[in-house]
Amino acid sequence: MKHWIQTFRLRTLPLALSSIVLGSLVAISKGSFNVQVFYLAVLTTVLLQILSNLANDLGDSIKGTDNENRIGPERAVQSGAISMASMKRAVVVTSVFAFAAGLALLFTAFEGLDLTSLAFLILGILAIAAALRYTMGKNPYGYRGLGDVFVFLFFGCVGVGGSFFLHSLYWSWDVLLPASSIGLFSAAVLNMNNMRDIENDAASGKITLVVRLGFERARIYHQFLLILGMACSWTYWFLNSTEVAGLIFSLSFIPFIHNLLKVRRVLSPKELEPELKRIALGTFFFSLIFGASLILLS
Repeated sequence: MKHWIQTFRLRTLPLALSSIVLGSLVAISKGSFNVQVFYLAVLTTVLLQILSNLANDLGDSIKGTDNENRIGPERAVQSGAISMASMKRAVVVTSVFAFAAGLALLFTAFEGLDLTSLAFLILGILAIAAALRYTMGKNPYGYRGLGDVFVFLFFGCVGVGGSFFLHSLYWSWDVLLPASSIGLFSAAVLNMNNMRDIENDAASGKITLVVRLGFERARIYHQFLLILGMACSWTYWFLNSTEVAGLIFSLSFIPFIHNLLKVRRVLSPKELEPELKRIALGTFFFSLIFGASLILLS
């Protein structure tokens, strides 16, 4: 059980939940909230993140990317703590649970099937496929430098925008601004992870965006992600509020600013390991503080 819990990578859950939390808080600020939708969205998101972690462990082990040269926690299949057959079964079971939770979420939000709910069902299936195909299969997108794009779309646009819609049952285009903030911050977490692993990934044939860019240009790209993410949240605020006091949410940017300074100074990819937790938790706290600011001053 200890090995399975480690394989679930529970420390990744706050980042995954950031999109659901912020989408729900934005919905509240606009006068909509469904508590059942919130709980089911949280359950579905947790299952999808665990599925992604299990599939990542399995896929990287099959391809040899998880090896003795990798920086970071030892993986379960790589170490032999969990067999490949057991991990494959876990991936299948978790996929089924995630799909069932997603169905329950859609039936609760829409109270039946229509074109909109079918569109969300397709999005849900794509989310499961994205979780599986990051490192699994013959041509995983994580090995072609496309991980950042998928993280931005599913953690940002789909996660925040989708959860907002499930609460409110209408669409507001300005929601894409806070959605972009979460998507960009989440992509920054992935970018830092890939900066840390650049040497082993390149040697193993895992061509991430960082491997394509090189370490120095990846630093610049990292700064772009965080600064643009902060700018998107400020833009949304000024479009929806005249209360300057509400900009107190900018205090949530302190971990991002610290991270920007750290990334500029590091000499070795190994030095980035402690920063992963900081930026991931920073994204979660941003979603709470920014969303709470919207509600208090709406």
